[in-house]
Amino acid sequence: MSCPSPPFPLLFLLFFLLNHPLFSSSQESTKILTIFNSTLSPWTPTQNQILLSPNSTFAAGFLPSNSTNSYVFSIWYYEIPNKTIVWSANPNSPVNSSASLSISTSGELKLSPQTRVSSAPNLWPKSNLLVRNTSALLFLQESGNLVYGNWGSFLNPTDTYLPNQNINGTNATSSNGKFQFLGSSTLFYNGNDSYFAFQNSLQRLEVTGLVTQSSGNPFYSSDFGDPKLRRLKLEDDGNLQVYSFDPVLKQWTVVWQAIYQLCTIHGTCGTNSICMYDASTTKTSCVCPPGFKKLSGESCERKAPLLSKTKFLPLDYVNFTGGVDLKVLNFSSCQKQCLDKENCLGFMFKYDGTGYCVLQLDKLLYGFWSPGNEVVMYLRVDNEEKDASNFTGMTSLMETSCPVSISLPFPPEESTATTRNVVIISTIFAAELISGVFFFWAFLKKYIKYRDMARTFGLEVMPAIGPKRFSFSEIKTATNNFIDKIGKGGFGDVYKGKLNDGRVVAVKCLKNVTGGDAEFWAEVTIIARMHHLNLVRLWGFCAEKGKRILVYEYVPNGSLDEFLFQKAVRIGSPDRPQKPILDWNIRYRIALGVARAIAYLHEECLEWVLHCDIKPENILLGDDFCPKVSDFGLAKLKKKEEVMTISRFRGTPGYVAPEWTKADPITPKADVYSFGLVLLEIVSGSRNFEHYDSKVDSDQYYFPAWAFDKVFKEMNIDDILDPRIKQSYDSRAHFDMVNRMVKTAMWCIQDRPDARPSMGKVAKMLEGTVEIIEPKKPTIFFLGEEQ
Repeated sequence: MSCPSPPFPLLFLLFFLLNHPLFSSSQESTKILTIFNSTLSPWTPTQNQILLSPNSTFAAGFLPSNSTNSYVFSIWYYEIPNKTIVWSANPNSPVNSSASLSISTSGELKLSPQTRVSSAPNLWPKSNLLVRNTSALLFLQESGNLVYGNWGSFLNPTDTYLPNQNINGTNATSSNGKFQFLGSSTLFYNGNDSYFAFQNSLQRLEVTGLVTQSSGNPFYSSDFGDPKLRRLKLEDDGNLQVYSFDPVLKQWTVVWQAIYQLCTIHGTCGTNSICMYDASTTKTSCVCPPGFKKLSGESCERKAPLLSKTKFLPLDYVNFTGGVDLKVLNFSSCQKQCLDKENCLGFMFKYDGTGYCVLQLDKLLYGFWSPGNEVVMYLRVDNEEKDASNFTGMTSLMETSCPVSISLPFPPEESTATTRNVVIISTIFAAELISGVFFFWAFLKKYIKYRDMARTFGLEVMPAIGPKRFSFSEIKTATNNFIDKIGKGGFGDVYKGKLNDGRVVAVKCLKNVTGGDAEFWAEVTIIARMHHLNLVRLWGFCAEKGKRILVYEYVPNGSLDEFLFQKAVRIGSPDRPQKPILDWNIRYRIALGVARAIAYLHEECLEWVLHCDIKPENILLGDDFCPKVSDFGLAKLKKKEEVMTISRFRGTPGYVAPEWTKADPITPKADVYSFGLVLLEIVSGSRNFEHYDSKVDSDQYYFPAWAFDKVFKEMNIDDILDPRIKQSYDSRAHFDMVNRMVKTAMWCIQDRPDARPSMGKVAKMLEGTVEIIEPKKPTIFFLGEEQ
């Protein structure tokens, strides 16, 4: 009787179990541990077991090293291909297969090169700090921290920091041992050669890509915001970099680095070598200067020794580290200082008048080339050296354009024909004199003929490249007989018009203009030469029949006061639609643009121009809310090297500086004061003389002083913000920007003009490139008095 054959599903299951890797005798499976204690001791490299973190993010265990039969106990990202190691117990002392990790009977965690040899050294880092407890466990936290008692791998980093690991107070060393990150703030080469330092010590790396400091602003990675697997590593090239893992591409990407000019890292190139950085490939190369040849590695040596006669070859944009700093009068003095020393290999010099001179003695270290270098390195070579400088820049241009040799011919010998020469010269002189008189008479006749057509000689000869001169009839046609009035200022009314070529213009009819035709021509000429993104452009003028008219570009959005101080529109008033509320970013952009425009008027124009009437009504807004300052150039002008004193009062009450009411000279600092008040109004959304705090007596209330107390004493900037957009104020996104605006305004409205910054510095303060310290509290000032 035959046995029945087994069913097909049972045969398939049997085949699957016999061939699965977990049950196959040909492949040994990896043993997973969550803890390691004395009962599992010892742990050898051949046991094929690992210690996993709770969510399997990290793994710890023995990993094969570069050489055969050598192992390093490490921590790595478990689920990422090509194991990314983040910590090692014995990176510089690999062990063989006979080594073990064990917990002794006294509770000591010991990594021994040989199993069961009590006298073998313990390779585990800082084992003397362990709490010797027989019940202690070795386990791996989800953060990647390997913990045993009071010991943790986070306290003993190798070359990598993980998110939320405390960086402050720890040190790291690159895997090649050349570079160190000490004191959590300074990078060193070979332990004692510092080449980069943070202003404040680093604290930790966040999963969002933020690198925090003990004080000051944090550093942001390029992919900041998304929680990712990240690590901060000291690479073998000496740079400190943040990596984030891309789960789609399955690879690590550099998202932040401490040093972007890699050639400034010491040790990149050897002695006498110059480092070159290619920004397109982010690679460096080492080249030898002229007169030197390459050695093994990245160092260079001289082709021939220096003899008694030497010369200097200029290496533009080349800088060597170290040397002896000197203060000299000129280039020749610096060169002589080097020639007087036999061990001087060259000197570095700046052509900026500061007397900067650095002598390079004995050896040339850490040289690098960069267009950002302001120095020229003059390399000392033998007088017979044939190599030419391969680092050229502005020095060669100065050498070819500056030296000029002029020689005059010797006077001729005494001639006997003196009388003849006197007659010839006298005849020529008389002919020229008669011709000059004739041409001058013709010129006067022409001038008299066209004097009535051109009111001033200055307007007659105005160059063709200047603003266009319109006739009064053209202006009248363009404005449709002046029916569309769009504004009214201190210098006259403004009308909207349209030229024959289709351009929309703003026509300002000046009134009560002091001075004569020559003064008007001078002001028009100066205004026409002013070109800046944040200044209203002058397109033309009219000087006819006693009229003084300026034709400007039309700025469609009106003036800033219409947006800052608008009141709620009543129902049934369609003629005055509600203006949009300006957000914080637009207000900051307006403030910065106005500051740059006024700085241009004060510091960059050929003529020193004071505005004298800075207020929101004179700040116009374009389609994209780009600010444009108007009514500039209509005040009395003086040259930059002169001190300006304006006898008659100018400006708008509420915006004038205290010196207007005194006998003090009026300088550009008066405009700085007015700008500071406008800056406070941009932040608060109200007039500086209308803003009122009910908690302060009205006779003692002064808005700038009140704002100063809020910012510097109460540290509460929220109270001075525009209540219409106060709800959109985000302290994280807007605090730094608004804080700079308010503190800059406080500096602008200082009582003494010499205490106020220049407009150029005001722009830098708003940009954040200048540190702002606490100013003096402004005193209460009203028009005509100071309290």
